[in-house]
Amino acid sequence: MFQDLLRRLTAPDPQPLPEPDARLALAALMVRVARSDGDYAAAERSRIDEVLSRRYGLDAAQAREVRSEAEEMEAEAPDTVRFTRAIKDAVVLEERIAVIEALWSVVLADGARDAEEDSLLRLLANLLGVGDRDSNLARIRAESRE
Repeated sequence: MFQDLLRRLTAPDPQPLPEPDARLALAALMVRVARSDGDYAAAERSRIDEVLSRRYGLDAAQAREVRSEAEEMEAEAPDTVRFTRAIKDAVVLEERIAVIEALWSVVLADGARDAEEDSLLRLLANLLGVGDRDSNLARIRAESRE
């Protein structure tokens, strides 16, 4: 299942993803960000579940199931640069901006923000084709929910 989605994401000319596949790819990116510091904390897992519930109208069990699938997919996904660029090519800009906001929310879930996370989010925003202004506004929206 994941291999087919990853193959479609990394195809030379990826097509827009149907909603369930886009949801899974974006959830996998949130997992990758949460795991990036080597401490995949319970607060980060909870935040991913909250984001999935809120964005996609899932109940708690459904959100946990999507996150669990995303954890498996993230482990199989190519390097972050290729994975993120593939998402950029397959997901519309408005959704990518919402993804940056969700990623900021995951980064902020543990109550700490460091230079490494800031750097990673700047890179991801750039790779997703989201400008600095939109990324900063997304961060502000995420912080206001804290």
